[in-house]
Amino acid sequence: MIRRTFLSIAAATAFAVPAYAQDMDIVDTATEAGNFTTLLAAAEAAGLVETLKGDGPYTVFAPTDDAFAALPEGTVDELLMPENQEQLTSILTYHVVPGAVMSSDLTDGMMPETVEGSTLEIGTTDGVMVNDATVTQPDIEASNGVIHVIDTVLMPSM
Repeated sequence: MIRRTFLSIAAATAFAVPAYAQDMDIVDTATEAGNFTTLLAAAEAAGLVETLKGDGPYTVFAPTDDAFAALPEGTVDELLMPENQEQLTSILTYHVVPGAVMSSDLTDGMMPETVEGSTLEIGTTDGVMVNDATVTQPDIEASNGVIHVIDTVLMPSM
């Protein structure tokens, strides 16, 4: 009886827990989260979706839709134009660091190099900061890396 109860509870638990990011890549994880539609549209326009669905691992500092909405009016529309694909790609790859970097791996003053080629400045004094952006939700694991949600769109020096 106890064994049957234990097996029933174990089976119910296994089916009740959603198959989160362990089975989903960065793009699928961001899609399911629901607050990265602008980021995903930009990744599509820049031709980066397949890369972000690739083996990785990648660390993505992912701005929310609200972060994109805070940009000056018309900025997103302009960046999504085909003639601005190179600039858009540069901005998006500035949000990506090679490897899976968890928040516990971040240290104050750390300067990781981005896929774009520039560096980010990490601050850990009052929460975790990436340049001027605050990490609002760290360590969303995906099958090919990790997402850290940020409240500001990062802009590389151009």
